[in-house]
Amino acid sequence: MATVILARHGRTTANATGVLAGRSKGVHLDDHGLEQARQAAERLAGLPLAALVSSPLERCRETAREIGRTQANGVRPVTERGLLECDHGSWTGQDLKALAKEPLWKTVQAHPSAATFPEGESMSAMAQRGVAAVRHWDARVTEEHGPDAVWVAVSHGDVIKAILADALGMHLDSFQRIVVDPASLSVVRYTPMRPFVVSLNSSVGDLDHLKPTPKKKSRRAKVTSDAPVGGGAGSGGRGTASRRTA
Repeated sequence: MATVILARHGRTTANATGVLAGRSKGVHLDDHGLEQARQAAERLAGLPLAALVSSPLERCRETAREIGRTQANGVRPVTERGLLECDHGSWTGQDLKALAKEPLWKTVQAHPSAATFPEGESMSAMAQRGVAAVRHWDARVTEEHGPDAVWVAVSHGDVIKAILADALGMHLDSFQRIVVDPASLSVVRYTPMRPFVVSLNSSVGDLDHLKPTPKKKSRRAKVTSDAPVGGGAGSGGRGTASRRTA
C-alpha cells in the first residue's frame, strides 16, 4: 500500500489567540503559520507526491497550496470532506479557557469516545470519517500509482491524532496522549495486515528517505506486512518491512 504523510495546517489567528476555530470560515494562517507551511513544503520538495488531499477549510487549503508549489510534478490540491475539522457545534468560536470550565471538557480529555459537542459532532464520528477518508485515498493512490507511492493529507490536529491512534491500534480514549503540532508531519504506511507508523509530529529534516524505490524489471516485487525481527535496517537501508520486497 502507499505511504501517507499527515500534515497539520500551520498556525492560525485562532490558534494564536486561544479560540476554538472549529469549522468557522475565514480562519487563515497567520504570518508565522504561513512560514511554518512553507517550511513543511520545503521538507516535502524532494518527494514526488502522487496526490495532495486537503480538508476544505481555508487554513488547510492554504497549507496544501504551499506544499503544491514545491512539487515539480505539478500535483494540485484536492479537497476531501472526510478530513474536515470536528464540528464543535456551539463551542465553535469560544475561548478555550472558558470552555475548560465546562463539564464536557473533562469528558473530551479522559473519554473522548463518549464526547459529543452540543449541536455538533461526536468525536467518535470524527475519528471514523477521518480514518475512512485516509484509508480510501490510500487504496486509491495505491491502485493508480503503485504501492511505493507517497501522498499527503492536510488536516486538523484532532483528526490527525485520531488517524494516528487507529494506526497505532489505540482506543480513541487514549488519543489525547498523541501530540500533533501546527505544520508537523506524521507518516503512516498501510499494508494488508497492519499500518506502520513511521514517524510522529516531526518538524525538521527532509523526507527524501520515503522516495519510491527503483523498480527492477527482472524481479517481481510483492508487498509484505511483516515487521523486521530485531528492528531491521531502517528506511535509509530500505529495510522497512512494509516496503516491497523481492
